[in-house]
Amino acid sequence: MAVSRHESASPFEACLDRIRAAEQQNLLTAGAVANITKWLTEPPYATYRPDILRHVDSQAWQVLDDVFWTVIPFGTGGRRGRMYPIGCNAINDRTMGESAQGLANYVKQQLGTGTELSCAIAYDTRHRSLEFAQLCAEIMVAAGFRVYLLQPFRSTPELSFLVRQKQCSCGIMVTASHNPPSDNAIKAYWSTGGQILPPHDEGVIREVMSVTTIHRANFDDAMKSGQIIECTAATDIAFQEAVVKQGFAGSRDVRILYSPLHGVGATAVVPVLQRDGFENVEVYAPHAEPSGDFPNVPGHVSNPENPQIFAAIIQHAQKVGADVILATDPDCDRMGCAAPVGKCDGEWRTLNGNQLGALLTDYVLERQNQTGNLSPDKYVVKTLVTTELIRRIADSYGVTTWGDLLVGFKWIGGIIDEKGPDNFLFGTEESHGFLTGQYARDKDGAVACMLMAELAAHCKHQGKSIHDKLESLMWQHGCHAERLVTQTMSGSEGMARMQKLMSLLRSDPPRKLAGMEVAQVRDYQTLTVRSKHDSVSPLKGPRGDLVFLDFAEPGNYVAIRPSGTEPKAKFYMFTFVPAEQLSDLAETRQTLESRLDRLQADLANFSEQV
Repeated sequence: MAVSRHESASPFEACLDRIRAAEQQNLLTAGAVANITKWLTEPPYATYRPDILRHVDSQAWQVLDDVFWTVIPFGTGGRRGRMYPIGCNAINDRTMGESAQGLANYVKQQLGTGTELSCAIAYDTRHRSLEFAQLCAEIMVAAGFRVYLLQPFRSTPELSFLVRQKQCSCGIMVTASHNPPSDNAIKAYWSTGGQILPPHDEGVIREVMSVTTIHRANFDDAMKSGQIIECTAATDIAFQEAVVKQGFAGSRDVRILYSPLHGVGATAVVPVLQRDGFENVEVYAPHAEPSGDFPNVPGHVSNPENPQIFAAIIQHAQKVGADVILATDPDCDRMGCAAPVGKCDGEWRTLNGNQLGALLTDYVLERQNQTGNLSPDKYVVKTLVTTELIRRIADSYGVTTWGDLLVGFKWIGGIIDEKGPDNFLFGTEESHGFLTGQYARDKDGAVACMLMAELAAHCKHQGKSIHDKLESLMWQHGCHAERLVTQTMSGSEGMARMQKLMSLLRSDPPRKLAGMEVAQVRDYQTLTVRSKHDSVSPLKGPRGDLVFLDFAEPGNYVAIRPSGTEPKAKFYMFTFVPAEQLSDLAETRQTLESRLDRLQADLANFSEQV
């Protein structure tokens, strides 16, 4: 029986009335109301209406506000967020589909008609990653792309390698990296194998935001017709060979305990270590199972930046006599490490991303120097919030450092192409991202694990520990101590608070922190430097939402920025004592740690004003 227009519209209009009433009661923000109304009234969102109606009926206003208050943005690592079946501020079929469709539309615009189009796609072990990868494949095929698919799950750097190997037009990686189990994401890659840079990033975003209709092919049919090509076995071999070529000859007498943290890492790290000659590699059993729940990791967050994830692994390492612990995040593009201070059954310490970056920079440059491969044309790359110890090490070897970069490894990949890959030596960022070689344009946990294993064996052969090596770098280049503190600011209120914090830092920054006078403020959004006397001068560098507070004591500063991939404000703290002022390294390090404690406390007090 036909239903009249009036009858079908009545409950729908009643729902809209309830939504508007919720706004009047401050239960929904204006942005959420606008977006919910769009999803209820416009045809592309018709399949989501029953779910929205159920949420309204149950008065789940906070949930609706969280998933609808804004449109989930593209950040430094793509489009990332909490998974939820509905909402423009959540990861679901619609937002993932818009992302893939927008990427396809933009690439076709750029390459023009008559061009053979292709896209590489991979995914990690997270919940729904396989489903989202297949969805993206269907969309790319419907748009006229041939898809090269890695399945089952594989690492992000292998996806970057595949884009380059197959000379693809673009690439898609489905992963939320080290985020909690609730999250997922899409990382978009350009034909370089790197994440998308300006001006293409803005072009893709415009296309994503203008998507109305999502076109999909049938996955099984596309597999049968060869429009989707599963190429994992051959890609694995080629990728592993490319990584191992970045290694150096030397001792392999070291016992390695490795944790993939329930992610994809065992598909890359273990075979790479074996190919590089390491025979004594144990995968830590409690973390070996691929699982989107990350069940045996503290807090269920598989982030190798977090020292807590190493606690149980260290206990096992002490029992079995391991020489080094290596760990990678769920998509295996970050590496973390712990090592004994002395004997393997004694005290162990983790190393932060800045320390690992310094150690690996020195190792790569030292080994390259032994072959006479260094010159001023050769270069290393780091970001603005990565330790200056990297630059000082590079200077000592007579090579160039490119370090005036915003946060995100995509900028490092961009410099490799801009300055020439033949002269690229090593790239690193403080968030445990490392790369050497030309095979990829994104950070790689596999090559980082291989180089760290080589360094551990090299130190052991010399009768030293990894920590001894770090101390020798401090004696040579000065004592550096850094710390990253993050403050979660979720939802619409959190975003407003984050914006207010950045505004306050620009308009009325603190005059002193940890007893140190703020000498100047570097604002990378306005590209200006403001001194303590309020004089303003131009700042040369990249434009981005990043503020530095430089203290009167040289080498000591703080950087603050909103995260591009998570609802967090990030505070980067840097302390330094020059080598010529060192007399007792242990005492100096303790002094700097105390300084970092006071900086952290003062920054927390400042942010509470917001």
